[in-house]
Amino acid sequence: MALSRAQIVDQNFIDRVRGLVTGEPRDDLELPVRAGFRMTGRQAIQVFESMVASRHLDLKSRELKALGQSYYTIGSSGHEANAVVAAVTRPTDPAFLHYRSGAFFHRRASQVDGQSPVFDVLLSLVASADEPIAGGRHKVFGSADLWMPPQTSTIASHLPRAVGAAFIIDRQQRVGVRSPVPDDSIVVCSFGDASTNHATACASFNTTAMITHQSLPCPIVFVCEDNGLGISVRTPQKWVEDRFRADPWIAYFGADGLDIVTAYEAAFDAVAHARHNRKPAFLHLKLVRLLGHAGSDVEQLYRSTDEIVSAESKDPLITAAALLVEGGWLSAAQVADLYEEARQTTDALAREAIARPKLTTASEVMAPLCPLDPARVQAAATTIHTNDEPAVPARPRHMAVQLNRCLKEILSNYPEACIFGEDVARKGGVYHVTAGLQEHAGVGRVFNTLLDETSILGLALGAAQMGMLPIPEIQYLAYLHNAIDQIRGEACSQQFFSNGQFTNPMVIRIAGLAYQKGFGGHFHNDNSLAALREIPGLILACPSNGEDAVGMLRTVTAAAKVNGRVTAFVEPIALYMTKDLHDEKDGLWSFPYPPSDFAVPVGSAKTWGDGQDVTIVSYGNGHWMSLRVAKRLEADGIRCRNLDLRWLNPLPVEDLVREAKATGKVLVVDECRRTGGMAEGILTALVEHCPGVQMQRVTGLDTYIPLGAAADLVLVDELDIERAVRGMVNP
Repeated sequence: MALSRAQIVDQNFIDRVRGLVTGEPRDDLELPVRAGFRMTGRQAIQVFESMVASRHLDLKSRELKALGQSYYTIGSSGHEANAVVAAVTRPTDPAFLHYRSGAFFHRRASQVDGQSPVFDVLLSLVASADEPIAGGRHKVFGSADLWMPPQTSTIASHLPRAVGAAFIIDRQQRVGVRSPVPDDSIVVCSFGDASTNHATACASFNTTAMITHQSLPCPIVFVCEDNGLGISVRTPQKWVEDRFRADPWIAYFGADGLDIVTAYEAAFDAVAHARHNRKPAFLHLKLVRLLGHAGSDVEQLYRSTDEIVSAESKDPLITAAALLVEGGWLSAAQVADLYEEARQTTDALAREAIARPKLTTASEVMAPLCPLDPARVQAAATTIHTNDEPAVPARPRHMAVQLNRCLKEILSNYPEACIFGEDVARKGGVYHVTAGLQEHAGVGRVFNTLLDETSILGLALGAAQMGMLPIPEIQYLAYLHNAIDQIRGEACSQQFFSNGQFTNPMVIRIAGLAYQKGFGGHFHNDNSLAALREIPGLILACPSNGEDAVGMLRTVTAAAKVNGRVTAFVEPIALYMTKDLHDEKDGLWSFPYPPSDFAVPVGSAKTWGDGQDVTIVSYGNGHWMSLRVAKRLEADGIRCRNLDLRWLNPLPVEDLVREAKATGKVLVVDECRRTGGMAEGILTALVEHCPGVQMQRVTGLDTYIPLGAAADLVLVDELDIERAVRGMVNP
């Protein structure tokens, strides 16, 4: 049988403590634990207690895994010095942590009454529905009481959110929005050394540096827990230190994380720098990784036995125990008793945790994923206060103007709303949709960002976390894809992994889809929504006209406010300035600004016409084209009804089925690609609910969109729609 490194590490500690010689007993625990340093004897003991608690949780997770009772074995062993970061920060300092933060979690929880950190982690390990943060959905370190939003097993994906939170804390004071944390709070964000190389992390460091370069506040402490390994891949010697010491905008603080005294000193200085100067700090703790990456990791495949044994000899628990015993702060017997008592407590609590209930139904699992209270959302969406501003002109206008008016309305009605992105401020966006909004609401609420979609969405995540209502703009749909995990893995997962205790309310405005004339190429004419469709809990909206755009934008803003929902609001670029429908200057695609009681409920489609021959189902540009085709067909006696879906997730299935049955024939006009396009979901819904209906689709081709007139060769056009309808009526 292979040796258990967990048992070896456990026994090593016991044996080493037995060999320690107790120094002259200390009476005053408020004295420095080591001359010339800040950490007191009492603080050292408290940190050590958290380190021990974390270690026994790691050991117990391995035992429970062997019994088939635990589902997670990535541990914190070797990283326990992160407890000092909790010791020098406040429980109200938002902490975005990675998965080796057991000692931090315990130390912070110990600072707040009524917490049970060991039991909470055990409930998480066994995936119990009673676990207080994720409710058994994942093993995470998180707590609403401790200002610790839960993170999954991330590789730096939480860093943009942390930067966003740090950036927004001081800005909230500027715009008069009360922050949920004290004004001098800082943000703590931890990660491993390998994660510093991830594109998401690099974007976060760059954004932080640019913020600081502009003399704007960004009080964050990046905590790099450097064990020298990314699973099996070694980090080059001194890479992290040399890389971050050289950064002129992020102050570097380094320490040996195996010595809690020097680690505490560096952490104290880093936190003080961030809190008092409102500037970022990089705290670099050099650690070791014990027990492999996780329980399933066969470390011997890539590390020699000598190397593993050498790492185990540097166990920070042993070093901390020696500090306390040899310094006379605790006796060797007291340390041994503390260690064994922690084991007994963990064992007893584990037995209790195993007996606690699990999630047993799909509805239980999904309950916090996408809450929506239609009545409350509708009430909020139609409660508009004009603040005595001049009445909006009644003259019909195109979509871009109506969106601009609605965004101004939102800024007036939601003091916490903020609009940002590339070019959105003085320029007013590439298509002038945000023109004049900065002048209306001020530079604190409408502002430009750097050119990086990951950072734009991270800022939105952090702002939402701190109680703002962000409306970030992504300039083109194609630009979203390099940052989409900020929506999928971070924004939309937050309610799920926190059992609804943390939310990321936001409306992500995205200029997208195809049919721009004389412009484009695939980065500006992008007709793929597939990556958005598959994100659990994401509302996906796509208006085809200015009236619906206002009603839908009011609704999703209210849904963010009321239920914490995340929406991708896709605005068809080609329809921004479209005023006419059938003939030049007919003005039929221009609409008056809707009254304050107008809002479009989520999942509600709109029927145009009452034809009995064919139902044309579409959205966006496809709906505009289909209406034009329907009028021409009417001259030949073919009467169509058109269904504008408006909402692409959730699909308006009830409306879809009703209108399909009304004619018995459905043509789905999908301007997106044939593979992964909207038509797949629409047709599936029809097959499930009314399989007797005749169905057909016309779609874009599975290709990137070329430049110029060649784009017309691969996109749906009106002739395609007309041919399909005629073929269904006269087969």
